[in-house]
Amino acid sequence: MIDFSLSDDQKQLQELARKFAKEEIIPKAAHHDETGEYPHEIVKKAWELGLINTHVPQEYGGMGLPVLDGCIITEELCYGCTGIATAMEANMLAAAPVIVAGNDAQKKEFLGMLTGEAKLAAYCVTEPGAGSDVSGIRTNAKKVGSEYILNGEKMWITNAKVASWYFVLAYTDPAAKHKGMSGFVIPSDLPGITVGKKEQNLGQRASDTRAITFENVKIPEKYRLGNEGDGFRIAMAAFDHSRPAVAVGSVGLARRAMDEAIQYATTRKTFGQPIASYQAVSFMIADMAKDIEAARLLVWKSAWAIDNGVRNTKFAAMAKAFAADVAMKTAIDAVQVFGGYGYSKEYPVEKLMRDAKIYQIYEGTSQIQRLIIAKEIFDRK
Repeated sequence: MIDFSLSDDQKQLQELARKFAKEEIIPKAAHHDETGEYPHEIVKKAWELGLINTHVPQEYGGMGLPVLDGCIITEELCYGCTGIATAMEANMLAAAPVIVAGNDAQKKEFLGMLTGEAKLAAYCVTEPGAGSDVSGIRTNAKKVGSEYILNGEKMWITNAKVASWYFVLAYTDPAAKHKGMSGFVIPSDLPGITVGKKEQNLGQRASDTRAITFENVKIPEKYRLGNEGDGFRIAMAAFDHSRPAVAVGSVGLARRAMDEAIQYATTRKTFGQPIASYQAVSFMIADMAKDIEAARLLVWKSAWAIDNGVRNTKFAAMAKAFAADVAMKTAIDAVQVFGGYGYSKEYPVEKLMRDAKIYQIYEGTSQIQRLIIAKEIFDRK
C-alpha cells in the first residue's frame, strides 16, 4: 500500500518548522543576506525547539528522527531562507559519518556535544584542488605512535569558524588511492588549526564558509572513525543520509519562489487585469507547481529508502540533481514574473535566485549526480 499522507507527529513537526520560518527566519533573512552576519540567535532558538540534530539517536540526546521527518522540517526552514537553514543543517552532514561509523565513545563525545549545548560541527572534505574528485585530496594523516599528524587544507567548509568539531577526510596511505583514505572527528580547538577569512559568496551569505588549514595537528588515535582506509566509504555513506535533506532544501526555496510569483501575479495589473490572467504568466507558474511536486516526491522516495534499509544512492542523486535544477529554474522564472522589480533587492526573488545556484554545485554538482545515476544504472543492473 502506498500512502503519501503525513502522520500526526509529522504534521506537528511541519507546523513547528513552518511557524519558526515565518516568525524567526523570514523577518531577518534580508539582514543576514546583506551583512553576511552569522545567525547565532536564530540557530540557538532552533536548537532549543529541537529543529536541529534531529537525526542524532535518542541515546545520544537527539530525537532519532527518520530522514523523511528531517526532510519535512528542512523544507519549511529553507522556505524561510536557505542560507540560514544551511547554517543549521551543516550539523546533520557533519554528524552523519559519526552516526554511520562511530563507536559508542565517539558518539557520546561528539554527538553529545551537539545535543548538550547549541554547538555546531563541520564536514571537511573539499579542498582547493579537489572538489568533485574526492580522490584528488592532498590532506594527509601520518601515524606516529598512538597519534596521527594531520597536514593539509580544506576549502568551502560550511560552519568552519563556528564549529566545535570537524569531520576530516585525509590520506593515511596515498598509494592505495581512495582505499587509503581515513576519516577523523576532531575538536576544532586543537593546536595547528587555522581558519581562514569568510568567503563572500553570491548567495546563501548567512552561511559561514571558509578555508581551514591543518599544520602538524596531533590527533589521538581514538578520534579515527572505523579502520584505516574506511574514510572514503564513510564519507560517501554520509551523503546517502544528507542528500535527501539538501535536495529538499531546493524544494523549499522553489516553493517560496513560486508563492512570491503567485502573489505578485495576482496583484500586479496590466491593461486593467492581473498578469496571472495571461497564459504566458500562468503557464510559467503551472510549470513551477508540477516541477516542485515531482521534486518533493523524488526526495521523499530517497528518504523513505534509506529509512527502510534500502540502498538509496541512485534515488538520492536523482533527487539532488532534479530538485536543484527545479530550484534554479523556478527562481529565474519568478524573477521574470516580477519583471524589472524582480531584479531589485527590494523584492525577495532576487535573493532566491542567488541562493538557488549553489544547489547545483555543493554536495556534488549536478553533473556528478548524473555520473552517479549513470553508474547505478549500468554498473548495478
